[in-house]
Amino acid sequence: MIQELLNYLSTNASYIMSQFMIHLYISVIGVVLTVIVGFPLGVFLSTNKKVAAFVIGGINIIQTIPSIGMLTILLILMGLGENTVIATVFLYSLLPIVNNTYVGLNNVDPVYVDSARGVGMSRFQVLYLVKVPLALPIILAGIRNALVISVGITTIGSFIGAGGLGDIILRGINITDGKAIIFVGAFLCALIALVMDRLFNWLVQDEG
Repeated sequence: MIQELLNYLSTNASYIMSQFMIHLYISVIGVVLTVIVGFPLGVFLSTNKKVAAFVIGGINIIQTIPSIGMLTILLILMGLGENTVIATVFLYSLLPIVNNTYVGLNNVDPVYVDSARGVGMSRFQVLYLVKVPLALPIILAGIRNALVISVGITTIGSFIGAGGLGDIILRGINITDGKAIIFVGAFLCALIALVMDRLFNWLVQDEG
């Protein structure tokens, strides 16, 4: 198997690299879009707790839908390609980002908030100069979880022609002796997830 692995790597290096970059692009872009929407939504919900239970409950329902089922639904609506997978990543990344933002902001020690208000800070200043910095480790942990989740979700994008490392794994499954090919795809998926997890774990510890 080692010889097969080396042969596959040497003859398909450019293809593997291109699929690696596609996989990374879809995973990161999907989560970035989720942060752009999910962070402000989490901030809004932290000040509107009656609405929060309804919205977070709805986002929780999304998590109960199997990823292949969600991909199929979006395929019908959006067609083949990367955008459909990015939309799937977006939906599955909402919960950790919105929920962690909501929880982080609501668990800031009231002493800090009262002190900020006591020195004349506005509501906006209290939020972005006091509450967000103190809640940042929890918020970053949510983004880290979303990135790790996105790597797995992106893998199934190969079923709708989006490319990525799932395409390598699928090729390995479709041939008689494709263990080496499957290993390459699976290893690179794990590598992306591990690097993202370690990076954000370092950021969370640094902020803490």
